[in-house]
Amino acid sequence: MFLHAHPFAPEVYADTTKLIVGTLPPPRFSIEDAKLKAEDVLFCYGSADNQLWRILNVIYDLDLEFAPTQKAIAQRREFLRKYKIGICDSVESCKRTRVNASDTGMEDIVLRDLLGILQTYPKIDTLLFMGGGSKNGPEYFVRKMLKKEHIRLTLACEQTPKQHSFVYANRTIRTVSLTSPSNAANRSIGANALYKANKAKDPAYSTFDFRMQQYKRFFPPR
Repeated sequence: MFLHAHPFAPEVYADTTKLIVGTLPPPRFSIEDAKLKAEDVLFCYGSADNQLWRILNVIYDLDLEFAPTQKAIAQRREFLRKYKIGICDSVESCKRTRVNASDTGMEDIVLRDLLGILQTYPKIDTLLFMGGGSKNGPEYFVRKMLKKEHIRLTLACEQTPKQHSFVYANRTIRTVSLTSPSNAANRSIGANALYKANKAKDPAYSTFDFRMQQYKRFFPPR
């Protein structure tokens, strides 16, 4: 059984207003001396196969470096601080029978104290889930946390991406379940009616374009 521990501490700052919430990076980031891909960055969502930083790179015209360098890490931290965005994934560790990044393959899951983060950082008003409400996804785990505390999650928008809200620490917090930036979500995107309609109009339309249209609504450049 492989112990998959999260390799990165939460990136949250005193003035953070939006919090990106996922699960775990691929296991290679948690294995000492593991072989990295040429465009991996040793930072949250730094996998070469993950689209989040590539999307943000376009939205904000960041000119990010995609390589396992300190410069790449510093660029991402500078962006998060400037735009008051934080990152705190929902899972601290899990065990796996197979060494892969599948959410459904996680066992003996230890969750991070996201509610404690919300208590400590009172300016956070939005949680941006990197994935929908499927089992072992970030929304799924936050629902479990809220249910344990008898906190109600109220549906605010049922269209994709779904939006909810809940009241905690004397404020209303919005949640947005964005399409996962992982390539594993490409199959579900391909089955999406909106994607199919756009693809029919423009054969060059891609899963990256689909995510871009969605993410721009919640990562507006300033």
